[in-house]
Amino acid sequence: MYVKKLCFATLLSLGLLHAQSSIGLNINDEDIEVTASIDLNALTYYSDSTLYTLDASYLHTDGDDLVTLGVSAENSFQGLQGLALGIGIKSVFADDFIAIPFFAKARYTLPLNHSIPTTSLITSIAYAPSVLTFSDGESYTEFRAEADMEIITNVHLFAGYRNINTEYDRNDLTFNNSFYGGMKLSF
Repeated sequence: MYVKKLCFATLLSLGLLHAQSSIGLNINDEDIEVTASIDLNALTYYSDSTLYTLDASYLHTDGDDLVTLGVSAENSFQGLQGLALGIGIKSVFADDFIAIPFFAKARYTLPLNHSIPTTSLITSIAYAPSVLTFSDGESYTEFRAEADMEIITNVHLFAGYRNINTEYDRNDLTFNNSFYGGMKLSF
C-alpha cells in the first residue's frame, strides 16, 4: 500500500512542477489510472516542431498494479492538417514482469467550427517481444483508443478503451481490457 501512495504522490508532484505538462485521472468500476506528462521542450527551452515528452502512469486493477515510464517524440503530419504522429519507448513494471516496449501514437484533432470545443481522437499501440521482456515475462502488448474534448481551457474530459496483455513464461494474462472515463489538467 505504501508503494501505491508513493507512486501516486510522485506522479502528481512531477505533473505540478513543470509548465506545459499535464496530470490525468481515469476510472471505471474496477480500475484507476493516474497519468503525468512533462513537456521536455519547455523544460529544456528547446524550440522545434517536434514535441518531446516524458510520460508516466500508474494503473491499479483487481489486485494488480502496472507502472510505466516512457519518452516520445511527436510531430504534425504534413499531409493531413490536424494529424500528429509520435513514436517512443517506455518501461513497464508489473508483478514479476518487466518490459521495454516501443510504441506509436496518433492524434487527430477534428476540424470542427469554433463554437464546438476542441475535440481529438487518439490511439496508441505498444509492443515488446521476448527479447525486450524480462523477469518472468515473455511479451507485452498494449492498445488504447480515446476521444478527448477540451471543455475549459486546459481542462479535458475523455473516454477511452484499453487492452493490455502481459504474456508470462508460464501463462498469458489479459492484464486489463476495459472502457474508462477521466479528466486531464494541463499546465
